[in-house]
Amino acid sequence: MSYRDTILGNCPDYSIDNLDNNLSLAGLGLGGEAGEVIDIIKKYLHHNKPLDRDKLIKEMGDVRWYLEYLAASINVTMEEVERINIEKVLKRYPNGFSFEAANAERVEE
Repeated sequence: MSYRDTILGNCPDYSIDNLDNNLSLAGLGLGGEAGEVIDIIKKYLHHNKPLDRDKLIKEMGDVRWYLEYLAASINVTMEEVERINIEKVLKRYPNGFSFEAANAERVEE
């Protein structure tokens, strides 16, 4: 069973919900889980707490869950999302990342 099959087998039935409901669940869930990742990092960097690596990994998994749900909802594979992202990054930084290139003015993509 694939990751996507596992996700879709353990979530609200996106095939009967409308796109607005799917996007709402995916977007709000993604934002919430990303916030939990951010909070773990904040506590480590600014509250002198030890980095809870296990909890961070679990929350990263929750972020991935919502990304997969979002991708399924718009009928795209994560591999396609990754390919498009790589194309964007290579276009933006054809010679590799540099702070100069990152701070350069560029036309909105």
